[in-house]
Amino acid sequence: MSEERTAADLPLPGGNFRLMIQRMGYQGLLGLGLLENPVTGTKQVNLTTAKMVLEDLRMLTEKTAGNLDAEEQEHLDGIVKDLEGAYAKAS
Repeated sequence: MSEERTAADLPLPGGNFRLMIQRMGYQGLLGLGLLENPVTGTKQVNLTTAKMVLEDLRMLTEKTAGNLDAEEQEHLDGIVKDLEGAYAKAS
């Protein structure tokens, strides 16, 4: 019998803007049911969560306008665009 895992068992490093955006994008993909949840081992669609993540990323885009380097901005824009497309297909 395997032990039940929790999110706390899978810590991620912090303090990196690109990594933070990547984690948010990952949460959006989980909400869209496109990725398997590493804790539960299942794919579950939760459009409310996906929409919340997408709205947070859009807000972050607006709030950081002019303050990101080109690579950070490209990364953020790419994740928003990918999630928008996936969300449109799922909803």
